[in-house]
Amino acid sequence: MNNKMRLEQIRIRLREIEDSIEIIKENFPPDCEYQQFLHMGIVKDGIYKRLEYAIQTAFDICAIMNRDLRFGVPEDDEDIIENLCTKGIIDQNFSDTMKKMKSFRNILVHRYGKIDDQTGYYILKNHLEDLFAFCEQIEMYIEKIKE
Repeated sequence: MNNKMRLEQIRIRLREIEDSIEIIKENFPPDCEYQQFLHMGIVKDGIYKRLEYAIQTAFDICAIMNRDLRFGVPEDDEDIIENLCTKGIIDQNFSDTMKKMKSFRNILVHRYGKIDDQTGYYILKNHLEDLFAFCEQIEMYIEKIKE
């Protein structure tokens, strides 16, 4: 079962997440204040787009793994996350974080009303590293199944 997982596709997507995070970091300096963030204009829009892409790519990886490892047919993305958590691929804390990421991604994609920049700023300041942690958990699982 594990040897049929699309490892190369997963690794490519992991690199895409990491590249997106690096682009965000280059354009969102650690000392960026909230008022400065509000006036970033098109750069802020680009940061949001990269964040949206990184989150969606993380969910794409989860869907590939859920399918390839034959964890069952999920009803939605939350089922996929629960499957990966139940099987020990991601931990419970990260499962909860992924669900929150999905909610914010939906806001970015569909722009329900207007994006709350205060929430966006908070996520960028406090949770961008969660995507790196996701990549690390997936890479650790891949290394484990190769043994």
